[in-house]
Amino acid sequence: MRPRHAERHFMDRAGWLRAAVLGANDGILSTASLIVGVAAADAERSAVLLAGIAGLVAGAMSMAAGEYVSVSSQADTEKADLAREREELATDPAAEHAELAAIYVARGLDPALAEEVATRLMAADALEAHARDELGINEITAARPVQAALASAASFAAGAALPLATVLLAPDSSLPVTVSAAALVFLAVLGVAGARAGGSDPLKAAGRVTFWGALAMAATYVIGALSGSVV
Repeated sequence: MRPRHAERHFMDRAGWLRAAVLGANDGILSTASLIVGVAAADAERSAVLLAGIAGLVAGAMSMAAGEYVSVSSQADTEKADLAREREELATDPAAEHAELAAIYVARGLDPALAEEVATRLMAADALEAHARDELGINEITAARPVQAALASAASFAAGAALPLATVLLAPDSSLPVTVSAAALVFLAVLGVAGARAGGSDPLKAAGRVTFWGALAMAATYVIGALSGSVV
């Protein structure tokens, strides 16, 4: 007996994975950059910690609000398109049938088969068929504002906690360097983990996030050092 062909796809993870990776990456990078900038200005450890905690709370709330508003806008657009499609199906089903059949012809079916497929799918669930094949809306890609907001906030807080924990362990004399190095390691690990979860190239993902992370922390270090020297 021939073994069953099993395929692994990752698109069902796209919504929450994007929000989680973005949140964790932003949590590590923005909090570490804030800490490095404040520490470079010769601030006391307590001030550095306070700045980091404030950045964690503000960033998590900002990520949650931003994701919720953004994805809610997408959801509103999807609902409006579905409502319009529902009305068109009720008022002119023949035109909608022809439109769906034309989509299948454009994808390679001969006209007779396209007509048959359109007829069967519309008989089963006309709105679902048009949502999927005309509008590109399906269970995988549908907008989920609350899920995206919670994933972003939680992942941001988890990411931000890593450089904060490093502050507690690092010596005062090398605080900016230690936090920067640790943050780059965290970013690289996150890049690899996110790439593996999404089925993409881990080395490319790690290189991308560490490059931009190093650039951001270098910029805040320079600003902090210049501010500390002026003060």
